[in-house]
Amino acid sequence: MEGISPEGIPYKVLIVDELMVMMKRLSLFFSSRGFLVSGTASNGLHGVELYKALYPKVDLVTLDTALPELDGISALEQILEFDQEAKVIMISAQSDEDVIRKCILMGARSYIVKPLNIEKLLRNVVPVLRQ
Repeated sequence: MEGISPEGIPYKVLIVDELMVMMKRLSLFFSSRGFLVSGTASNGLHGVELYKALYPKVDLVTLDTALPELDGISALEQILEFDQEAKVIMISAQSDEDVIRKCILMGARSYIVKPLNIEKLLRNVVPVLRQ
């Protein structure tokens, strides 16, 4: 199962997205594959606070760029300032090449454009976790 580490421990995921339907979809995706969803947040500020509170018990963060209170790019920056090794995958409807490039250069491990393709997500998640 993709969500289980080689040591037999579930990978822990933090999901940050302003849309409840997307949080539920991602939660279902991850939990059905053996991951443990450690938390969810609907705004960037709460996402950063939750990451810090759960640290070091988060293996992966999914992060939207369009978030209230603190946008996803700023949240990415704050998470990486706190933990340079954080594994963050951006999942966003924002398909602007400059935004994608900026996120990758800042340290996001991957960038997936919505609408979400579950198979594409799976192809991105597993290599990121094994880095």
